[in-house]
Amino acid sequence: MKHARSMAIWSITALLCVVVDQVVKAWALANLVPGKPVTFIPHVMDLLLVKNTGAAFSLGEGAGWLFIAIALAVVVGIGYEIWKHPSTPTYLLVIGGVVAGGGLGNLIDRVAHGWVCDFFATTFMDFAIFNMADIFVCCGIGAGLVALWHWDSQQEKAARAKDAAAARSVKLGDTSVGAADRLRNSAKKGR
Repeated sequence: MKHARSMAIWSITALLCVVVDQVVKAWALANLVPGKPVTFIPHVMDLLLVKNTGAAFSLGEGAGWLFIAIALAVVVGIGYEIWKHPSTPTYLLVIGGVVAGGGLGNLIDRVAHGWVCDFFATTFMDFAIFNMADIFVCCGIGAGLVALWHWDSQQEKAARAKDAAAARSVKLGDTSVGAADRLRNSAKKGR
């Protein structure tokens, strides 16, 4: 049951991101003219349609099939890790879905067109032109790093508390195999 719940949260999040990405790209392709910027947020961002044959932020021009393989590997890898760890916190499932959805959004463009539709162009600084999928991938990875750090520190804190409880049990005379094993295992792990 946990597997199904975890996979559903991840998959639905990824699907929502793909839908948002593809709808916005369809709007951009229908309404923007390549090479003609349209002011979106004055002095901050224009909408400028480009056909990107590279990776995120126009890196790696012309290596489309490599990026298809990488995107598939990342999505399958995230899915595998979620399946392997069905107790993953919901916020990590959502973050994984955001990253996977962004990767799939650009993957769809590469397979369908041979290029990715990019259109967000910053005007306050010289930066690559990007799209919603790029935003999902980058923000998801950033949030994921912070969330994993937080989650890992919580796991470490819980393990230390469990080890301390085992040590107290032994100190109070609990000579059961369970208490001794917990204490021995914590010593082996260097806690």
